[in-house]
Amino acid sequence: MYASRLLIFIYCAFFCLSLPSFSQDSEKIDREFTLEATMLGYFAPDGAKNPTLRAKKGERIRLKIVNGELMTHDIALEKLALKSKTILDKGATATLVFTAQENDIYYCSVPGHRAAGMVGKLEVSENDVTAKVVTGQIPQKNGQPLNLNFETGTLQDWAATGDAFTSGLISADPSPLHEKEMRIGFDGKFFVSSGGITNAKQIGTLTSVPFTVTQPYASFKVSGGALQDTRVEIRQTGSDVVIFSITGQGRATLQPVVVDLQAYLNKDIYIKLIDNETGISQIPYIPHDKWAHLNFDEFLFHSTRPEFPNELKQSDIVILPPLDPVVNAGLSGVKAAAAMTPPQGFKVSLAAAEPDVVRPICFTIDYRGRLWVVEGHTYPVPAPEGQGRDRILILEDTNGDGTLDSRKVFMEGLNLVSGIEVGMGGVWLGAAPYLLFVPADFKNDKPAGPVQKLLDGWGMQDTHETLNSLRWGPDGWLYGTHGVFTHSNVGKPGAPDSERTKINAGVWRYHPTAHTFEVFAEGTSNPWGIDFNDYGHAFITACVIPHMYHIIHNARYQRQAGKHFNPYTYDDIKTAGDHVHWIGERGPHAGNFRSGPKGGGHAHAGAMVYLGHTWPAEYRNDIFMNNINGARFNRDHPERAGSGYVVRHRDDFMAMNDTWSQWLNFKYDASGSVFAIDWYDKNQCHSSNPDVHDKTMGRIFKITHENDKWVKVDLSKASDKELVNYQLHPNEWYVRQARTLLQERGSNKKVHKALKEILANNPDVTRKLRALWALHVTKGLTQPEMIALLSHENEYVRSWTLQLMTEGKTISDETLKQFITMAKNDTSPLVRLYLTSALLRIAPTQRWEAVEALVQKTTDKGDHNMPLMLWYAAEPLAAIDAKRALALAEKSVMDKHLEFMVRRVSALNTDESRSLLTNLKSRLEKEHNHQSHEVIMAIDESMKSVKK
Repeated sequence: MYASRLLIFIYCAFFCLSLPSFSQDSEKIDREFTLEATMLGYFAPDGAKNPTLRAKKGERIRLKIVNGELMTHDIALEKLALKSKTILDKGATATLVFTAQENDIYYCSVPGHRAAGMVGKLEVSENDVTAKVVTGQIPQKNGQPLNLNFETGTLQDWAATGDAFTSGLISADPSPLHEKEMRIGFDGKFFVSSGGITNAKQIGTLTSVPFTVTQPYASFKVSGGALQDTRVEIRQTGSDVVIFSITGQGRATLQPVVVDLQAYLNKDIYIKLIDNETGISQIPYIPHDKWAHLNFDEFLFHSTRPEFPNELKQSDIVILPPLDPVVNAGLSGVKAAAAMTPPQGFKVSLAAAEPDVVRPICFTIDYRGRLWVVEGHTYPVPAPEGQGRDRILILEDTNGDGTLDSRKVFMEGLNLVSGIEVGMGGVWLGAAPYLLFVPADFKNDKPAGPVQKLLDGWGMQDTHETLNSLRWGPDGWLYGTHGVFTHSNVGKPGAPDSERTKINAGVWRYHPTAHTFEVFAEGTSNPWGIDFNDYGHAFITACVIPHMYHIIHNARYQRQAGKHFNPYTYDDIKTAGDHVHWIGERGPHAGNFRSGPKGGGHAHAGAMVYLGHTWPAEYRNDIFMNNINGARFNRDHPERAGSGYVVRHRDDFMAMNDTWSQWLNFKYDASGSVFAIDWYDKNQCHSSNPDVHDKTMGRIFKITHENDKWVKVDLSKASDKELVNYQLHPNEWYVRQARTLLQERGSNKKVHKALKEILANNPDVTRKLRALWALHVTKGLTQPEMIALLSHENEYVRSWTLQLMTEGKTISDETLKQFITMAKNDTSPLVRLYLTSALLRIAPTQRWEAVEALVQKTTDKGDHNMPLMLWYAAEPLAAIDAKRALALAEKSVMDKHLEFMVRRVSALNTDESRSLLTNLKSRLEKEHNHQSHEVIMAIDESMKSVKK
């Protein structure tokens, strides 16, 4: 009865229904497809990635997608120019209904997703779509079929080692060894698994008896982890040479694999199933890696190469390496410091630990070198108003031994604090739903008055993505970052919506005396760290998406999820990094704990541009961040490129060698040493369940170089002249603290005179910039002086003058003329970038001439930032004068500018806009070039979209 076996794959059985069905509006549906949408691609229920969808011409089709992750997705048809709604939540659905007319392409229209692999084919035939039948033959030995399909219900003809396969015969779907939503999709009565999720830690092998190759091709089914240590091997008997090897692709559903055995006809081979993955997870509430296993079934021979619609090919798989070896977990503070491996010349010491500091969530260093540390006892669940449990500690090393031996409690009873900064008369706290200010008596280290609620409306939907990472900027504003899955509508308490600002991802700032709030830049994911380099340029670190962004005022960056608030953004600026810290193309989460050679993984916390004065010069202006999953201190190096930077990966500064290590931020002090706060928790991921987080631990470490010398300081006692001189100090800690104190003290003519001397005569441009910033925060520059600086010989001075002049969002006619002149003549791409950013802050009616000049700079065409920044500046012009805006876009040499303007003008949906686009199309049809064709397609698609 086993002489042969018929293996039938009905193409539509898994993911399309040929029987008629009816939509909610009773429309007849002839064929329905359902696909799971992920950044890895669209997946059919039979496991096929981006399957070819086949339909008969004239059939009414329903195409449904189910979101497989927390990420924005949709599905669109290229020729039909149809697009579903965009979905965000995992499990959400979206549907397209259409008539099959001709072959087409389906894809995700979210920017970047099609390029990332979310694209497949729709094939339309005049004939019926019939089932595909594949026949195969079970290999035999001694005239009897071998049990290579496990239909005997035993491991007959197989030999097991270890315990992974000893109880792995499964006859149910979903199986008792797997999660319920994991559909295996096996044929017959049995398949074999190496443990599923129930026995994921078990390892072992399963080896078949040898048998002779009697047909040129073979097939078998496999699923499970795309991991080096969970694989199927075909080996030649005798030599044990591996002639074929494949893993699963990180999904549960069995898929057929085809093996070419022509070179091994009449030779003996055997099958070896290998699972050396322990399935260990370093996330306590996820007990194991659900893909650390292997499923296998049905080895067959074929006389010709079989064609399976859901065939698993090597090109579909990105194999992840084994788990990174991290040798420690749950160490004492002293042992944790000793386990770290800093570079030669450095050492790490324990400055403080539990019970003196517990759950340190954020910190800053004041003008006396003391650490102000927030203990986040409330996180992750906000307490009712007035019942918060967070507190602020003031910690100090009084004798230079590296230990924070002085401990004071400044304040208690705070709620969900996630950011702290000190200066300008008090303590500034990010504590959603508020930005708070606590007036301080710094002599007695006590609050000097009641807590002030400066802003409210900060969201708490995701309590690890609230406002965070407070830091004084060089321009005197208080900067912070904000995550993508928390939705804030920020304003002064009691303000109506019309006076509030929305933010759900990006960088914000607040002016401490003007009491003005604004979004500085929009986008990214959940940034938890911001710092500025020697030139005042901001950088942030992010998670899940690429981690490194050079932050430009008014820029819009790649988002992890959701849409930009401006619907006409159309595209956004991508990472400044030339690398990511995770391995593989299966997405950032797949590389967790397996990406040591690349930097450790996707999750980052903290950002420090080292500008101390004692570490070797190679570290200055490098960006440091903690890699949480990798338990290591990443280091990146920014290099100027065009208008901005390209950021390159340098060797990790050190490994913590401890899976519980969770450094959240780090800052250098007056001695040039670095303090780092460590949340220290076995759970490395956010969870709204407070029970998965340890509530008793926390550490502060100090990194010192052999050149560091401890100093005791109190800059509040310095004279104005001394504070000015500190602007020349090689350690930026002195520069920033002194500038904030000068800002707090206010305008002073003697201070201004001394700073202007530095600005005019110091040969170092970084010192000129420090003088410029200090003059700005102390209101020391007149309008004529600022205009004169627009012609300064140095590009950094010119660019920063542009930003400072437009803080108030209005400029004089004389200044506008200078802007136009600079747009036409300035040779610096950095200046042109700052000028474009400045234009975004003034009225669109004032932008025309400058934008027109800038969009014609061919040197900026391939720049990382300029084309999109110019689009953001030009986009509002369409609503003012559509004809002029289109004419400007036709002059532009920036890629996509004309296409984007076509879409923007079309969105006006007026008789004039339609006439303008029709006339433009007529002109372009005479040009017969690729660019014209692209614009014509954009005109057709946008006008169709408006009609619908």
